[in-house]
Amino acid sequence: MKIFSVSVLVAPPGSSATLLSNASDLSSFSFYQKGSVGEFMTFLSKTVAERTSQGQRQSVQENNYVAHVYNRGGKERLAAVVITDQEYPVRPAFSLLTKILDEFTATVPQTQYDPNPPSSTSAIQFPMITTYLQKYQDPRQADTIMRVQQELDETKIVLHKTIETVLQRGEKLDNLVERSTALSAQSKMFYKTAKKQNSCCVVM
Repeated sequence: MKIFSVSVLVAPPGSSATLLSNASDLSSFSFYQKGSVGEFMTFLSKTVAERTSQGQRQSVQENNYVAHVYNRGGKERLAAVVITDQEYPVRPAFSLLTKILDEFTATVPQTQYDPNPPSSTSAIQFPMITTYLQKYQDPRQADTIMRVQQELDETKIVLHKTIETVLQRGEKLDNLVERSTALSAQSKMFYKTAKKQNSCCVVM
């Protein structure tokens, strides 16, 4: 069970999502893979955040990953995404997303990212995201901590969608990857090779 990435984004309806804060643990990947894997995880986080309605929680599978996303919406228009392996349990993942969004809105003034999101995540100071990434690596410990929040309203969580069902009609992830300016040529090649092997970013 592993968390690879946690992200907070501002996701205005009908517009592109902007990454505000991110923490990742790519220690299970080789040195040569880390850059490409990190780029792809940011790309996947933005893609699912933009395609999750305000107020919705869902889990989206892409090859060996599951992107759990919570688009809280509201006046802050914030969304959070955690990318895990397929073994990581759902409830702690969504507990983490709720906690991250609560902490972010409590510590980061909205004026820092709205109406003009910063061009770099380093512009926003939110060190707690790294602490949460580390703490939630053990979902049993995290779930004990969060048991009070057990009433997550799990009926609102849409589970185990594939990336294809989240994309808009006619969209294909391959085409989004190809057109993306956020992914380097190396990352695009890595995605294509991994997809052919049906084992995107295999954990070493």
